[in-house]
Amino acid sequence: MRVFLYSEILKEENVHLVKDFISDLLSNKIDLCIYSVFKDQLICKLGSLPDNVSFISNKREFSSSNIDYVITLGGDGTILKAIQIIEDQKVPIIGVNMGRLGFLSSVEKHKMPDIIPAILNNNIQCEPRTLLRLNSNLPIFKEAPYALNDFTLHKRDTSSMVTIHVYINDKFLNSYWADGIIVATPTGSTGYSLSCGGPIVFPESGNFVITPIAPHNLNVRPLIISDTSKLRIHIEGRSENYMCTLDSKYETITSDHEIIITKNNFDIVLATLEDIDFMRTIRNKLMWGLDKRN
Repeated sequence: MRVFLYSEILKEENVHLVKDFISDLLSNKIDLCIYSVFKDQLICKLGSLPDNVSFISNKREFSSSNIDYVITLGGDGTILKAIQIIEDQKVPIIGVNMGRLGFLSSVEKHKMPDIIPAILNNNIQCEPRTLLRLNSNLPIFKEAPYALNDFTLHKRDTSSMVTIHVYINDKFLNSYWADGIIVATPTGSTGYSLSCGGPIVFPESGNFVITPIAPHNLNVRPLIISDTSKLRIHIEGRSENYMCTLDSKYETITSDHEIIITKNNFDIVLATLEDIDFMRTIRNKLMWGLDKRN
């Protein structure tokens, strides 16, 4: 069994928890690889690391390391960054939530000790998650043109709204007068799209969500479309530059860019403990059913 531990920041309040977890992994004869950026944080806080720990710094090293599980320590953003190393290897990712909300990092940090017996006994739930892919007539996002959560396009240098023309399978859908637009996967439906009034979509639904950001026309609502669709998007406005994002990655574009959004050619695999599922996660994270009168 070989595990890749991915994180970038070790907060002081989590030092003993992480130290004990690393010790437990090694004492259970699990080969441990650690993200090289995290290595310096660990040495700074722990003083040293065992000699039998190895390190991975990029996707080439990861693909040749025969990793069985990736365990991320952080929040949802940590998983999004880890994907750029894992890419199409289909290695299950177990996200440990060391922060606040965390829909993707569904294992709370006090349950970290439960991960080891779960992976050793194969008591892990795995779920493929769709990514979206961006293509453009002018090159952007060359290294990682995909997103697990969402693509966004919005104004940058002016308070004026922008106009975003959207086509589905080369048929005109709408010209959105708004601050911007979000195209989210089911995984991303609980993120930025949700805060802009978009629906929660179950992971296996096979959809994309188109959510306008502060639309000028109040009758323009979020739409759910099939993830087999091809979206063609063009932006115009008073500004020369606009902000385009894929998850935490961003680029500046102009009205000369024509963007195509499709389903990505590979999925990633999210994994969690057997007593955790999507319905329980959204119920707990969004505090459904909780009332101070109860």
